[in-house]
Amino acid sequence: MFAIFGKKKLNENKLSNIAVNAILEAVDEGFPEIQEIILNSPELILDFELDSTAKDKFLLIVIAANLQIAPKFLESHQDSRVINQIIEKFALVFDVEPAVFEKAINDYMAFLKKVNHPSNNTLYSMAKAIFFKFELADYQEEYFRNMKAPNPLFLKRLEEVMPIFLFDWEAVTNKYQLVK
Repeated sequence: MFAIFGKKKLNENKLSNIAVNAILEAVDEGFPEIQEIILNSPELILDFELDSTAKDKFLLIVIAANLQIAPKFLESHQDSRVINQIIEKFALVFDVEPAVFEKAINDYMAFLKKVNHPSNNTLYSMAKAIFFKFELADYQEEYFRNMKAPNPLFLKRLEEVMPIFLFDWEAVTNKYQLVK
């Protein structure tokens, strides 16, 4: 009935705030589940502990994945403005220069692409990035350890929970008209 009035307007700054807060909340609430999967995985047979930087590495993976998929849902030029605002806001959160944070995110985005090649599956790239960034290869059974490749069952288990860490760009762009 109200479709005749069009979509509500949402400015890019507000969208970037919403995205940053949603990503931080998802990682804060969901990282314990990632830890649980990793530490209790039957495919990882040797004892180990996640290092103190594990959550930070995971957050960078999640941010990079979200920024990689954003252009699929945002209009041309709008995507770069929103992504730049998100980078600036995360830089403030972590008290680093935006250029330093942008470099870190670009490195993680390149890593996601590399471990995902030739596929284009974001969830799979996130799972593989966790495997490699957390250096889990040496904790697998001998066959996969020797190949330095993740056990597909382990990857599948991680991949199944990755959607909760992706911001719903599609829902936002369907519901709102983004304005500068």
